[in-house]
Amino acid sequence: MNSGEVKALLVNPPALSLAPLPNAPTLSRATGDLLREIQIVDERGERQAICVPNERPLTVLLDDRELVTLMTLGAAPEWLVIGYLRNQRLIGDLGALESIAVNWATGTARVQSRGMRALAPGRATAATATTACALGTVFGDVMAQTQGIVLPPVDTARISRSALLSVLETVRSHDDVHRAAGSVHGCSLFQAADLWVGVEDVSRHNGIDTITGWMALHGVSGADKVLFTTGRLTGEMVMKAAFNGIPIMVTRNGVTAMGYDLAMRLGMTLFGRAANRRYMCYAGAQRFDSTS
Repeated sequence: MNSGEVKALLVNPPALSLAPLPNAPTLSRATGDLLREIQIVDERGERQAICVPNERPLTVLLDDRELVTLMTLGAAPEWLVIGYLRNQRLIGDLGALESIAVNWATGTARVQSRGMRALAPGRATAATATTACALGTVFGDVMAQTQGIVLPPVDTARISRSALLSVLETVRSHDDVHRAAGSVHGCSLFQAADLWVGVEDVSRHNGIDTITGWMALHGVSGADKVLFTTGRLTGEMVMKAAFNGIPIMVTRNGVTAMGYDLAMRLGMTLFGRAANRRYMCYAGAQRFDSTS
């Protein structure tokens, strides 16, 4: 695959037809190279050129105050920033934000609020951290943050076996960066078997935060959605999906004990080790129509 043809972001027609909310912030549309060519020496001692994901730091400045540095490919950096702020409970209403301007020359995302305190109550002294594959910053106690989350009833949010298998087949053909360079995770948002938005990035947290940002920007409910990820379903990943109202998650990877416990507590459905036509339903089988 030619590096110029590689895309880390896919937005299908149902999602493209949606307009941002009236109170949405103004966004830059920053782009950058997804891949970088380097020279390696293979097992035969021969030199060759290969591509690697072009991971870059993006420092988020909230009203000129440095908040966090995210390591990202930057497929949709403005959506990533919105999703990070929402999933870390730093903002509640999207209307608190006036603009987000990403500048790759300086590696910054400048977030301006609408002349008001953008931080959610109790978050004025939030810690600054750098995200990575195995790290997602969580403010406060995880269990306490799930209080008040109510997911849709079992009879209104379900997935059939045929839809699940279709999801697994679809994601196999939408991993441009992984096929070209490896070393990335993918996250995709589905409605039943229909793919709405898919993104690849260097961490699964970036993936779910980017999708969260898109959902917030367009006022999209998670109640009838399925979230697929290539990364493991940890407690924080499950919590982020639940916070956005998504009742069903699917991963090629596994599920941790905390991810399982949270899913059981919240009534979520988790599928793990899901690839080709194989899968395990770790939790929430009551939402799964296994014979249809």
